[in-house]
Amino acid sequence: MRIVNILKWSIVIILIAIIAMVYRIFNPIHSMFFPKCPFFVITGFKCPGCGSQRAIHYLLNFDILKAINENVLLVLSIPYLFAGIVFESLLVPSDKILKWRKRLFGQRAIIIIVAIIVAFWIGRNLVTNDIN
Repeated sequence: MRIVNILKWSIVIILIAIIAMVYRIFNPIHSMFFPKCPFFVITGFKCPGCGSQRAIHYLLNFDILKAINENVLLVLSIPYLFAGIVFESLLVPSDKILKWRKRLFGQRAIIIIVAIIVAFWIGRNLVTNDIN
């Protein structure tokens, strides 16, 4: 069973490394093989994820300001995502860790995160439309 887990994690790490290399080398603005946002194509409005591919490209090339300009929500969510990975990887979490996990990833946190995403979605389109 241990060998199977090592094999699975090795495959996951290799795939992540390959995807990271592709995103680091190729800018989604200039490459045709990156998917376009169907919501933006159909409506002309940006979804909460619009700009994420470009932001990942800029982050992998250490251009934080351009990444923030493309999708600030993605950039700000990275520490939160890493915290979730750490919480999930702990085999025997302490009571303190479980308390923080519930605080950051419990039902109330999910409601707050959804509200932040919706506010970002509306706000970025209001700001974009005011500029244009």
